[in-house]
Amino acid sequence: MVCFPNAKINLGLNVLDKRPDGFHNLHTVFYTIHINDILETIPVENAIQPIQFSHTGLAIDGDEANNLCVKAYHLIKNIRPQLPPIQMHLHKNIPMGAGLGGGSADGAFALKQLNDQFDLQIPSDELLQLALELGSDCPFFILNQPCLATGRGEILAPINLNLSAYAIAIVNPGIHVHTGWAFSQLTYKNPSTLLSDAIKLPVHQWKNHIENDFESAVCATHPEIEAIKTSLYNAGAIYAAMSGSGSTVFGIFDAQVDLSAYFPSTYFCKWV
Repeated sequence: MVCFPNAKINLGLNVLDKRPDGFHNLHTVFYTIHINDILETIPVENAIQPIQFSHTGLAIDGDEANNLCVKAYHLIKNIRPQLPPIQMHLHKNIPMGAGLGGGSADGAFALKQLNDQFDLQIPSDELLQLALELGSDCPFFILNQPCLATGRGEILAPINLNLSAYAIAIVNPGIHVHTGWAFSQLTYKNPSTLLSDAIKLPVHQWKNHIENDFESAVCATHPEIEAIKTSLYNAGAIYAAMSGSGSTVFGIFDAQVDLSAYFPSTYFCKWV
């Protein structure tokens, strides 16, 4: 079976405070975009090990055992021992360390795919809980629809938001921003406008009301990211912001324009 984990962007990201459990309370809106990885799982007979994992495409850092797809398999195996040994192959197209949620999407889609492929009948609320064990962003990809997220990102309220009338440019300079470092740079503050209210405003007004609290610190260390945002506005974006803790910046336009003069050819640039 093959599935296509998709990326997301954050429309606003306000980090309110740090919790006693070490996580942070935040407000954000998750919105899906059409940049996709490819994930295939195949059952294997007489396998020596429960999961054989391979990958192609963009390089994946870290130990293979820590890949969220592999962790997803073991989480399900623990509660559904009948899950057979598999081969799993991941082709990476979504840039990593980029604020697009690619790793989280892969893990969440692995949970859903294994459940469907092997008819394990794990209910959606249990899948959401398993996804949270993988990471704070993972439950969103179980629902995979526009949501206002609070708590550590796992309290999800679907919202009526459709940006299909606009063109969205995704620009990534190839900088890997470590999420832990980004959180350590934050100064906590209460937003002047609650994101739940600001997201209901016309898109043309978002520039003055919707912010990403990570931007100032990340852009101070990586001025290229601030330059991308400025270039997107110069190209005619009606709203531009960094997604997550960076380094991807997106711009919302009334229509597609030629961005080739604004960014180096080495940058990842895509209309979605």
